[in-house]
Amino acid sequence: MNSQEGRVEERRTVTQDLIDKLLAERQEVLVLFCEVAGLEPYHRSASLDQQLQAFCQVLIDYTAFGHFEVFGRISNGSERRSAVIRIAENIYPDFVKASEAAVNFNDAYDLSDHQLELNHLADDLSRLGEELAVRIELEDQLLSAMLDR
Repeated sequence: MNSQEGRVEERRTVTQDLIDKLLAERQEVLVLFCEVAGLEPYHRSASLDQQLQAFCQVLIDYTAFGHFEVFGRISNGSERRSAVIRIAENIYPDFVKASEAAVNFNDAYDLSDHQLELNHLADDLSRLGEELAVRIELEDQLLSAMLDR
């Protein structure tokens, strides 16, 4: 194998590792989302506090990974395929909107700096779920292009 083929294979491995990590984080978010949603009706308890805290942490990790690792790879020039770049540019505004919904949810329900209010948790989870569904569809478009050989 020549050095050019080696670099291509290395980039493919890096891409696959990036995708695998994103999908693992996505899976963790969805599992925790379902666990928190399944606790309704919501009453203040140590269990709910722990589940919300865990969910918020994973949600922010997943959100940040998408922005800083996946889109960061594209914006810093590591991604050279024009089809991937074009899809990334097209989906980015809606991706940002979905990410903002995640950050807003975290700001409301992360217990580290304020008292927890549960009055709107069901509605907020519903809105977040809709935005996560949009984000997943957008990610899948991008990941499909990244995997296209």
